[in-house]
Amino acid sequence: MAKLSEAERDALPDSAFAFPRQRKEPIPDRGHVLSAIRLFKQVEDVTDPERDEAWKRIKAAARKFGVEVEHEDWREMT
Repeated sequence: MAKLSEAERDALPDSAFAFPRQRKEPIPDRGHVLSAIRLFKQVEDVTDPERDEAWKRIKAAARKFGVEVEHEDWREMT
């Protein structure tokens, strides 16, 4: 996964983030989707409904980039 520069991250639309309101966890490519899945439960200062929506966005991005998601619901993650 290529690290996004601050300018690249700032240029991303809100829709390119798992948590668009907070602009947390960018998911513009396969590597970032994998990272968002791995770090999902570590994201702070978000509500469970926001997590639900973020998980839907991550799963959609995963399908787009051919990433297999092990869990249907983020609550299943250990």
